[in-house]
Amino acid sequence: MCSKLIIVPTPIGNLEDITLRALQVLKQADLILAEDTRTSGILLKKYGITTHRESYHTYNEHKRTAAILEKIRNGNTIALISDAGTPGISDPGFLLVRECLAAGIEVECLPGATALIPALINSGFPADRFCFEGFLPLKKGRQARLKSFAEETRTLILYESPHRLLKTLEQLGEVLGQERQAVVCRELTKIYEETKRGSLADLSKWFRDNPPKGEIVIVLKGRGKDEETEQ
Repeated sequence: MCSKLIIVPTPIGNLEDITLRALQVLKQADLILAEDTRTSGILLKKYGITTHRESYHTYNEHKRTAAILEKIRNGNTIALISDAGTPGISDPGFLLVRECLAAGIEVECLPGATALIPALINSGFPADRFCFEGFLPLKKGRQARLKSFAEETRTLILYESPHRLLKTLEQLGEVLGQERQAVVCRELTKIYEETKRGSLADLSKWFRDNPPKGEIVIVLKGRGKDEETEQ
């Protein structure tokens, strides 16, 4: 295996949702960079992977990037994983990839698990054109981002935390209309996986009465002719 950075997606819930190729890379790499070594340790132990691992997360990525590039220049192949899903998708990874490419270091990204695609397909909304917005800003720029969705005709996908879900659904209803259809996917691939469908008003009521737990994806139907007529 030649020296390079390899982005390796890991399961978002069910530990069996990892590819054979990903397992091979993790076994053969010289070093695994993990968002949380304790979380990743559960997956690696299950598959008997003993490759040395070090932490690489939002709070240390700027400090560690130069040293990581030097390791690769010295002939090491490094695998980057996050706690769940594909690094770089609302997880650390973008900075390291960008700096590797700027330095002429090869980067390879394996296909694999991510929460947004299963949620999109399961929503039943058009998937030929969609817009992934990740997590909304917590304060600054939040309202501007929400308002930018008003004219969006593509299916919209958001990530959200359980304690902010209700607020987000209510704010989306204010901007897009309470009857806009949406789907909330919770704990994808896990034991308590749940999908709720309906209008933003219905979903707000449901989660007001049933506070959610776990990882959440919101999928919103894009603005169509029916919304244009109403507005």
